[in-house]
Amino acid sequence: MIIQEQIKNAAKAAVQALYNVEASEKMVQLQETRPEFEGQLTLVVFPFVKAARKAPEQVGEEIGSWLKENCAALVSGYNVVKGFLNLSVAPAAWIAFLEDISKDSRYGFKPVTDDAPLVMIEYSSPNTNKPLHLGHVRNNLLGWALAQVMTAAGRRVVKTNIVNDRGIHICKSMLAWLKWGNGETPESSGKKGDHLIGDYYVAFDKHYREEVKQLMSQGMDEETAKQEAPLIKEAHEMLVKWEQNDPEVRALWKKMNEWVYAGFDETYKALGVSFDKIYYESQTYLEGKEKVEEGLAKGLFYRREDGSVWANLTKEGLDEKLLLRSDGTSVYMTQDIGTAKLRFQDYPIDQMIYVVGNEQNYHFQVLSILLDKLGFKWGKNLVHFSYGMVELPNGKMKSREGTVVDADDLIEAMIKGAREMSADKVNRLEGLTEEEAQEIARIVGLGALKYFILKVDARKNMLFNPEESIDFNGNTGPFIQYTYARIRSIMRKSEGLSAADLSQATLSTKETELIQHLGDLPAVIEQAAGDYNPSCIATYCYELAKEFNQFYHDYSILHEENAANRALRIELSKAVAQNLKNGMSLLGIEMPERM
Repeated sequence: MIIQEQIKNAAKAAVQALYNVEASEKMVQLQETRPEFEGQLTLVVFPFVKAARKAPEQVGEEIGSWLKENCAALVSGYNVVKGFLNLSVAPAAWIAFLEDISKDSRYGFKPVTDDAPLVMIEYSSPNTNKPLHLGHVRNNLLGWALAQVMTAAGRRVVKTNIVNDRGIHICKSMLAWLKWGNGETPESSGKKGDHLIGDYYVAFDKHYREEVKQLMSQGMDEETAKQEAPLIKEAHEMLVKWEQNDPEVRALWKKMNEWVYAGFDETYKALGVSFDKIYYESQTYLEGKEKVEEGLAKGLFYRREDGSVWANLTKEGLDEKLLLRSDGTSVYMTQDIGTAKLRFQDYPIDQMIYVVGNEQNYHFQVLSILLDKLGFKWGKNLVHFSYGMVELPNGKMKSREGTVVDADDLIEAMIKGAREMSADKVNRLEGLTEEEAQEIARIVGLGALKYFILKVDARKNMLFNPEESIDFNGNTGPFIQYTYARIRSIMRKSEGLSAADLSQATLSTKETELIQHLGDLPAVIEQAAGDYNPSCIATYCYELAKEFNQFYHDYSILHEENAANRALRIELSKAVAQNLKNGMSLLGIEMPERM
């Protein structure tokens, strides 16, 4: 906050003048004043006691008196509580600060310079055998929000995706389509490509279970039956053919994947997320195998008698990790090493952040060590942005059984719910065209979804409740959006009102608190970036909206008789709307002009 910097500089000048001490930045500790004391900012005086050779209370009195006398435009009063100097900021300083915020349309956002650290963020990571579901929604929203926050904090950001487009799970969908698809396509079925392929993944599992059950009824144990079922054997044969570049298998794989990609793109567009670079496992796993062989030659890894390649991480307090199977095929770790190699070739990465669920915590602990051993400078400090699972009121999701909450269905339901909620509010959308009303429903529905997910600390498991998320009251996206729309209505009604000198306004305590809250945005953005925690932004926006609504309830804005006070309140409302819009944009949430 600008005012904090001004008071820090003034405090340094006071200490220099009073005690002939040049105070370092570390010595000048400033914090918000506790609610039970008068003032807005508190200076900790203990660091100056030794130089002053006086009691903390006396040092506080002397510094406070000096500031009030020499910086009257900044400090209007003070009180001392033990070793803490509580300062009341002069109203003129708050008003000038408000004007500075209003003039800066990107207040709190740092410019991104060419020499800023380059951060690569990986998120989404879908499989091409099924559509995106609620778990992917949380992943994509977290990844996108983190990228926006990092950019706002002055980092250069590259957003990447790794598509898992190869493996036995892909072959299952392909085999099922060959057996039961009858040439069905997205066009002939009227389905999105990812949904179509997902249906065949579920179909495979259904028939496979039946085969296993049949074999078990003939006396075979379950584990053997799972391995001997004809369908799984055929799927493995197809995978071998894929590895051998069989032209027919590869052609089918390419065709079906293209259907899936087109479907994914629609969902990403609806969610409002995108990527700067997409990598594919089919292109990276061979690079990984090559890198593992290189590590083997350098003695970093070892080969067992069966031909498999392993990393011994017992010295690091972990166990031994398989890198290549005995038949030479790769594992997920191999693919991640290959992807890292390609990424490092493509970009001069300073930091790599993987947005992946917390069930993969151990995987990324191992990956970090392996990348460091292989010479990637950012390997040791890679960040696994680990997040908890999303559960529903009726339990967890299971993709193989077709019981997932589909992302497209969820988006559609949220928009529908927002439209119904608006329809319940009499005259709320009066005068709007059908297209305008539907666009507002889209903005509010998606805002409800995104905010409900992003307001929760990513590390925690969460329960997603669609009905609760779309409520216009409480800690929800629609509540914040409605606050913004309310202010925009005030702005439209204020047009044509005569201007007034803000310096003549009388500041209330509530107005001072609002300005102070506005000034916190830069620190909140830095905290969110440093802690990898977009929920900080959500909390900030909610608290600001809540404070403004209390102010709106207690004070008249447009009908305030004093012209200077009215102008100040209009300017304050405008700045609140600006901060809300900018803050919510970091979460990927749009703000409607009307609701």
